[in-house]
Amino acid sequence: MQVIKPARLKKGDVIGLISPASSPDEMLRIEESTRYFEKLGYKIKLGKHVGKFNGYLAGTDDERLEDFHSMFSDKTVKAIMCLRGGYGAFRLLDKINYKLIQKNPKIFVGYSEITALENAIFSKTGLITFAGPMPAVDFVNSISPYTEEWFWKVVTSNKKIGKIKYPDNSKMPFINKGLSNGRILGGNLAVLSALLGTEYFPDMKDKILLLEDIDEKPYKIDRMLNQLRLAKVFKGLKGVILGRFVECYEQDPNKKTLSLGEVIEHYFKTLKLPTIYTFPHGHIKDFVTIPLGIKVGLNATKGTVEFLENAVS
Repeated sequence: MQVIKPARLKKGDVIGLISPASSPDEMLRIEESTRYFEKLGYKIKLGKHVGKFNGYLAGTDDERLEDFHSMFSDKTVKAIMCLRGGYGAFRLLDKINYKLIQKNPKIFVGYSEITALENAIFSKTGLITFAGPMPAVDFVNSISPYTEEWFWKVVTSNKKIGKIKYPDNSKMPFINKGLSNGRILGGNLAVLSALLGTEYFPDMKDKILLLEDIDEKPYKIDRMLNQLRLAKVFKGLKGVILGRFVECYEQDPNKKTLSLGEVIEHYFKTLKLPTIYTFPHGHIKDFVTIPLGIKVGLNATKGTVEFLENAVS
């Protein structure tokens, strides 16, 4: 499959905002993030159905799909950002016109539930997408300068991205030492494991696997990692980058449990693949935007990750 890089974002470009999963609980967040982008010199176009609610969904499937397709169809829109995650992206996967995306490649951004769309898009079209900040979550209130810096660097520059560093420049810990490189795919563990067995799960042979999650107890993390193991997803990997697993612990002190660290070590120590732990990505304030599908160099021995190419053309 040929990998497609979207055009880089320039000042004055139009950014489309959509809610393909759940809707922001507070509409003021959309207004605040819109002001943020406009202040930086970008124009904002809201999806026709943004702000709607249908239970935990941001409108009906047809409404969310219409916004998704219309942003890819609109020649004036240069980037599409998902306002938030939640749930609902899964319901669109078999309704999406992937040929439309392939003919109109553009920057597509989100994380968490949006992992489903991003891995499906790469599997079907080869388009690089961006596991990055969402306007109604990360571009409101006090915005992280680290998150900002990495996001704009990745989507506006067509130069090689280079090495990733912690906000405090410290070394990233490893589970297994070693060097490797490959294209990075993955994202949210719960979402990715639910894609297994469908035509939207990406080919992970010779890839670097990225995983992160939030609010899942250790036994649930265990179950999902075991599902990936049984499906032989780990077999052909070149390496693993584990982002942050936020609040993934047993809250009841009276319940017997393995720790998150014990679960992680059980699955990845035996793989003998270069594995970085606590990479700055996931449901955290200071995080790196990851272009899913680009080549990554992993040096677990030195605790470094390097994006070996540009993500936009």
